Amino acid sequence: MQTRTPLSRFFGRKAESLPPQDIQDALAARTAAEESLRRSREYFNGIVEGVRDYAIFMLDPAGVVVSWNEGAKRIKGYEREEIIGKHFSKFYLDEAVRAGWPQTELENASKSGRFEDEGWRVRRDGSRFWANVVITTLYHPDGSLRGFLKITRDLTERMRSEEGLRYARAELEMRVNERTAELGEANRALKAEIAERHQLETELRKRVAVMAEDDRRKNEFLATLAHELRNPLAPIQYAYELMNLAGSNETLRSEAQSILQRQVQHMVRLIDDLLDLSRITRNKLELRRERVELTAVIEDAVETIRPIMEARGHDLRVRLAPGPILVHADRTRLAQVFSNLLSNAAKFTERGGRIRLTSEREGDKIVVRVQDNGIGIAPAMLPRIFDMFVQADRSLERTQSGLGIGLTLVKRVAEMHGGSVDARSEGTGKGSEFLVYVPIDMAMPVQGDAPPSEGDAQESHTSIRVLIADDNEDAVRSLAMMLRAMGHEVHTAQDGAEVLEAAAEIVPTLILMDIGMPRMNGYDAARRIREQPWGRTITLVALTGWGLEEDKRLAAEAGFDRHIVKPVESSVLRSILASLTG
Repeated sequence: MQTRTPLSRFFGRKAESLPPQDIQDALAARTAAEESLRRSREYFNGIVEGVRDYAIFMLDPAGVVVSWNEGAKRIKGYEREEIIGKHFSKFYLDEAVRAGWPQTELENASKSGRFEDEGWRVRRDGSRFWANVVITTLYHPDGSLRGFLKITRDLTERMRSEEGLRYARAELEMRVNERTAELGEANRALKAEIAERHQLETELRKRVAVMAEDDRRKNEFLATLAHELRNPLAPIQYAYELMNLAGSNETLRSEAQSILQRQVQHMVRLIDDLLDLSRITRNKLELRRERVELTAVIEDAVETIRPIMEARGHDLRVRLAPGPILVHADRTRLAQVFSNLLSNAAKFTERGGRIRLTSEREGDKIVVRVQDNGIGIAPAMLPRIFDMFVQADRSLERTQSGLGIGLTLVKRVAEMHGGSVDARSEGTGKGSEFLVYVPIDMAMPVQGDAPPSEGDAQESHTSIRVLIADDNEDAVRSLAMMLRAMGHEVHTAQDGAEVLEAAAEIVPTLILMDIGMPRMNGYDAARRIREQPWGRTITLVALTGWGLEEDKRLAAEAGFDRHIVKPVESSVLRSILASLTG
């Protein structure tokens, strides 16, 4: 039998006193309300069940899944029957489960009513996805815990997009930094290039200034060279006229001959200096070094320059270190050093001035000093006094200023001997001093007399047959006259072809032959002579204005026995003749 529900349960204690009709109406209204609520719940559940973009499911207070929507199936990969009744920790990584993180989420939700989190979760197939999780606490009407509503969104794509954006931003920052560094490096390189260009421009301006100065000095040198070469021509011309006027006046004739000799020697020294300078600048100057006594070298220099000093009335005094001082040197070149310094002192010292040459030992070196009381050297000129073409004073018309190469030769030749040279002066008008340092040969002196030099050879009076070949008629005539005056038989030719004809006819003992001749030059003529049986014993001597080492080599290859630069000195010529008649 069915038990009736007391009306007071629905309408309170006064329900028993309500009329029957009111009670029926109230029951009908309540039933309709309950039906409406049921339908609303079904509608809501239907909506929730159909949501695909969110995983929406219920958990009991222990965290067991009690509901499952379509979104949960799509996101997490579980069918409803596979997951209902399972603990929601299945959705978490193992390390999160070990750390108790699922329970921590429920506890936090219970405390505050809501908890939100983002992190990696696991699908049914084991793949990971980045989830946004919101857990809401649910309560019964009496306030007791009913469970939890959990809503999960898959943010993997957003996270990847954000990661891509972060990566792109990081890459952009890296590229910006790299580009900034590149621009900084380019800026530094540009600054360095600008500085380098500025330095190059500065150096270029300096070089242009140096070139302009070199060009100015070159022009001055050429003008001076022309002046120096013209200077001897006037006395030579006057001496020639004087000889024509001398007649039987031997004194006048002798004076004219002395003038000619001095001026020719002056021109020879000028040309020799030019040739030596050319050899030095091309590193072609060769030293013929031997052990030689320094006193002999200095005496050679003094004898060379003494006539000039006597002509100007200079007081020259020489004081040398005691005892024999041996040096390993080219006697001629080293004497040239001292003669150039003496010549320089003579040029820049007033007539009647004082010149001193002294030597003394300083350790393993001998220092030779050349002092004068002449015009001196300005302080600004001292650092450049040994530079090529530099002349201390271009305004001095009363002296021969020189070519500006003598001191350059002095410095280079001294250095080639392992020595050095220095210049000192207290200023203009206070004289100057040049010091030459030469290493001493510390080996024991060689006993015995030195062999005689070419200049000591005795002139022979035995006559030989000489053939002279040169296209310069005056040169042929003057040399022929000199040889005939010495008592020799002399024949002449003016080109290489004539040399061959004359040599074949007379078979001379000696042929003095120029190189640059018409029809056949001296080299070709020498080769043709050496090809003949009669020409193999003839002494061939090249007389030429070309005096470089290359010219000497070509002459030797052509068959010449000796190579002599014009004009040939009489002592050298006598030595050659003596060697053929001895």
